[in-house]
Amino acid sequence: MSSGHRQRDVEQQRPLLDGAEEAVENSCNAKPPHLWFIQDCCGMVCAFITWCLVFFADFVVTFVMLLPSKSFWYAVVNGVVFNSLAMLALASHLRTMLTDPGAIPKGNATKKHMESLQLKPGEVIYKCPKCCSIKPERAHHCSICKRCIRKMDHHCPWVNNCVGEKNQRFFVLFTMYIAFISGHALALCGYQFIACVRVQWRECSDFSPPVTMMLMIFLCMESLLFLTFTAVVFSTQLHSICNDETEIEGLKNERPTWERRTRWAGLRSVFGGQPSLLWISPFAGLKLPTFLPKRSWKNGAAFSV
Repeated sequence: MSSGHRQRDVEQQRPLLDGAEEAVENSCNAKPPHLWFIQDCCGMVCAFITWCLVFFADFVVTFVMLLPSKSFWYAVVNGVVFNSLAMLALASHLRTMLTDPGAIPKGNATKKHMESLQLKPGEVIYKCPKCCSIKPERAHHCSICKRCIRKMDHHCPWVNNCVGEKNQRFFVLFTMYIAFISGHALALCGYQFIACVRVQWRECSDFSPPVTMMLMIFLCMESLLFLTFTAVVFSTQLHSICNDETEIEGLKNERPTWERRTRWAGLRSVFGGQPSLLWISPFAGLKLPTFLPKRSWKNGAAFSV
């Protein structure tokens, strides 16, 4: 190690040895993929179950309760609202799952890279021995993602990804929209149950009364469970954002070494800019991949698809 700076192993809380540095450089050679996707069996199963439950709720609401309804505007309005919220929930889920949560470049804790940082004498930098990366402040290592994540809040198997600096906004939107469609489904089930009792389950659904009852009971149980769960997660996420403290930092009871933002500054840093409708849109900032390279023409402007 050079005398100009010190490097410390965070996990073991001891300095690296000179002889181990070449082995570290040889082992730290992995490159991040273009598409961020965690290949975790439990996470992929949970994400698949999440989509299946949303599609099941949409099927029951649309084909069991709304289409057989005699009120045209009741069916249209509730159908448009429910399906729009479901689409926004699934879009938020995709953005959370496929967005890099703020992973540190893997394998950047090499001697050449540290020399390029031009550290001041006595300055301490931290290294993660598991992913061979220089660990900035408020970053934590995820054993499932196998990466250090900036401002890591937690790893959520339902979205098959970590919730960190770059995708926390989409995770908050996902929990919010799931809570909305769960509450909407509960209200529709209550109204449908009362309507079916009034006509003694005749002509209240295209399905038989036992099948209709079973589907509505299962939807009520699902909606009540996920409404409670997502409402709690949504409130804790907003509390963490307003207090500028992640869930891991709160559980570890770490003393803040950073200057905490105000509530509005924390919300703007997560959702971006001043309050607007873009805050609740999972499509904001979405960049579609280009499939054709840019072509320049002698007598025209360049274009891309």
